[in-house]
Parts: sequence; structure tokens; C-alpha cells
Amino acid sequence: MQALKQRIRHVPDFPKPGILFYDVTTLLQDGEGFRLAVDEMSAPYRDAGVDMVVGIESRGFIFGSAIADRLRTGFAPVRKPGKLPSTTRRASYALEYGTDALEIHDDAVKPGQRVLIVDDLLATGGTAAATVRLVRELGADVLGVQVLIELVGLKGRDRLKDERVEAVLQY
Repeated sequence: MQALKQRIRHVPDFPKPGILFYDVTTLLQDGEGFRLAVDEMSAPYRDAGVDMVVGIESRGFIFGSAIADRLRTGFAPVRKPGKLPSTTRRASYALEYGTDALEIHDDAVKPGQRVLIVDDLLATGGTAAATVRLVRELGADVLGVQVLIELVGLKGRDRLKDERVEAVLQY
């Protein structure tokens, strides 16, 4: 997957000193690279019977909607509070300092649907774990969590112990 890694810009000290940010916008701008990323992210679930893809704000929307198209299924967004126009369900999660929350429409997934959760990056796993909770609270089954990049040292998989987690790239 060196072809993908070469297309991702590394931005030191963003958003704060000491953080190395993996900027996927350069990958998205490259048609071949974007296509390859979506192919690789879709492949593990091609024959899994996915009923719905749920994408986590915001880059999860980009990859998730493309994967939903590839898998010929629907797409539902998970957003920061107050961004969805209808009735929602909310899940809070811990950050290094404080908490944050995510919301999903009450009717985004149906009981028994097989759902694939998609994001660009797995770091500490808080947003992915909160999204898993939301999807399960609505009665759907989580088939897996698919990300483009996993930052292995941040141990995000630890928060997703019972989930199938697939990452195309690991740093």
C-alpha cells in the first residue's frame, strides 16, 4: 500500500505542536489514489451483505459514501450535535481533556440491518466506539469498522475489542 502512503501529506505540528497530521486531502485529489483507497476499503465487505454504510463526520462521509456506492447500499451520516435536522440519538465519548458527542438520525438504520461503519482514521477509538453504540442502540448489527488509516500506537482497537476492525494503512 505504498502507493497510497505516497499520496498522503504529513503535516507536522497540526492541529497543535507535537502532532503529526495525516492529511488525506492530497489522496482525495488524486483520482487513481482515491479509487484505490475506496477499492481497498470496500474489498473486505464486498460479499458481506452490508445493508447500510454509516460514515463518521467528516472524512468518513467522503469514504463512506463512495464505499456505499461500491457496495450498492445506502449511506447514513453520524455528525456532531445539532447538525442533523430530524430527531436523533446521541452518544458521548471521552477525549484527552473533556468529552464530545455524536448524533445519528433515529431512522438512519433499521433493526436487524447489517451496518458497516466507515471513517478515514482510527486513533484512540472514541468516535468509532460511540458510533458502534449508536448503531446498536437503533437495533442494527455492526459488521465492522473500516478505516483508511490506523494509528497503531494510540491503541484505538482496544476500545473496539469485540468488533471487526479493518485498516488499509497502519502507522
